[in-house]
Amino acid sequence: MFDQQVTFLYTADLARSAAFYGQTLGLPLALDQSLDQGVGCQIFQVSGDGFLGVCQCAEGRSMAPDGIIVTLVTGDVDGWYERLKARGVALEAPPATKETFNIYHFFLRDPDGYLIEVQRFQDPAWPAPGHKAP
Repeated sequence: MFDQQVTFLYTADLARSAAFYGQTLGLPLALDQSLDQGVGCQIFQVSGDGFLGVCQCAEGRSMAPDGIIVTLVTGDVDGWYERLKARGVALEAPPATKETFNIYHFFLRDPDGYLIEVQRFQDPAWPAPGHKAP
């Protein structure tokens, strides 16, 4: 098993996306790798050992958010929905249960169109935070 996990997303506007993840979602900045003129990456801490990096898209690099879902797991789905709604975030629909996967969730999009899911696993087999696999 690995020690940590980072998912990197590309953005056309690093300052705009960094503000979304840092201020709107309230994720702490773990590492600022910004270079001159807004180029580079900013890495935000999502959980104890989970991180999300937002990187300025280099010229010629594909930036295709289709088919990617960043899922943020929390026990307080309703609370996050209300906080984000109060901050003026466009939310796709209110939280709902999806019985197929035994989850409770809602979706929103970041400024570059990446789909973000805020979710609670309702299956008791889902490992609790801090659980270490054997």
